[in-house]
Amino acid sequence: MHPTVVDIETPRGLARAHVHAAPGPRAALVLGHGAGGGVESRDLSATREVALESGLTVALVEQPYRVAGRRSPAPAAHLDAAWIAVVASLVSSGFPGLDLLVGGRSSGARVACRTAAETGAIGVLCLAFPLLPPRRSGPPQSRLAELDAVSVPVLVVQGESDRFGIPPAAANRTVAMVRGDHALRSDLDGVRAAVRSWLGEVVPASDAGRRIRTSEG
Repeated sequence: MHPTVVDIETPRGLARAHVHAAPGPRAALVLGHGAGGGVESRDLSATREVALESGLTVALVEQPYRVAGRRSPAPAAHLDAAWIAVVASLVSSGFPGLDLLVGGRSSGARVACRTAAETGAIGVLCLAFPLLPPRRSGPPQSRLAELDAVSVPVLVVQGESDRFGIPPAAANRTVAMVRGDHALRSDLDGVRAAVRSWLGEVVPASDAGRRIRTSEG
């Protein structure tokens, strides 16, 4: 079944959401892409498949710079502002009354972590979180603070040979190691299994678990 494609105006330009609707969804999952890639990456596709099988509606979001045809990512503040606008639009128009999970691969995972509180997410799903930046002169600066700042449950699916490092597990953070590197292409079954297990723990099993959003709150 083909997704519904929705163009969404943001403060940083036009973004695009590819919405895959689940019948009678239990929750919604919004995923972002990596810095130089798109929403068609294999790990995002595998995650989408598992989420749909688990009864979640899934939206794959293209940032404005990608919609405009650029490969070089926008600054972090621009990515965050666009993401917040997209999620707010999806929640108000397409996901009424559904609990929301957010996430993405690599750069998209960082955006989801940085904005988790503002989007009202109940969980964050990170594929190949880039713990360390590409090596340049001087010691690398860890991005662990972006993960540590998230107060809701987090899943990190990481290739065991990821050149950007491996985040540690924490009280509200599960780290699932799979075969392969940062691309997460070598063990898609492992990716699916990790996502399926975590969704089963985080997403409410019935309508009673849904958070009804109203115009007041």
